[in-house]
Amino acid sequence: MKQILVILGGGRRNGNTKQLADSFVSGAAQAGHQVETIALSEIEVKGCLGCNACRYGKPCVQPDDFNRIVPKLKEADLVVFASPLYFWTISSKLKAFIERFYCIAQRDETPPYGRYEKYPVKDAALLMTSADDFFWTFEQAVSYYQFAIVNYIGFTDKGMLLAGGCGDTNGKPNIRNSTSEVSL
Repeated sequence: MKQILVILGGGRRNGNTKQLADSFVSGAAQAGHQVETIALSEIEVKGCLGCNACRYGKPCVQPDDFNRIVPKLKEADLVVFASPLYFWTISSKLKAFIERFYCIAQRDETPPYGRYEKYPVKDAALLMTSADDFFWTFEQAVSYYQFAIVNYIGFTDKGMLLAGGCGDTNGKPNIRNSTSEVSL
């Protein structure tokens, strides 16, 4: 059984991304995993200030909800990032959330090339929705996920579900059912 944390970056209460994430959550729960979803639209998470207070043993100084989420991030085996495609990338809410990972990094005396610190060892998955469905629709979002989450932070990619051309997911079980493609 895995502890799964779903970070929902969409802005609409029951939008496409929420419906897609709910389908994933349902399948994961049926498989016996413990799942918690955090909707960034219902809490406040600001972007990183770059102040480096966290590098001196202090919690992040931003007065928002991120510090209460840190223990959940550390406990999770799998972190699922769910976002609609906004201006060809992840939502600004999700981007701000990912920036704040800086405060959970630890000093690494011998970092791998291109890194400066180490992060907790986690698995990750990406769920995205978009009205468009061109061959390049998710290119920038996937590139960011692969570079920031997989290559730099070092999470292990467990899969992506890129639901392009979805319109409204109501009545389109092929989109909702395909969440089983993400390996747990």
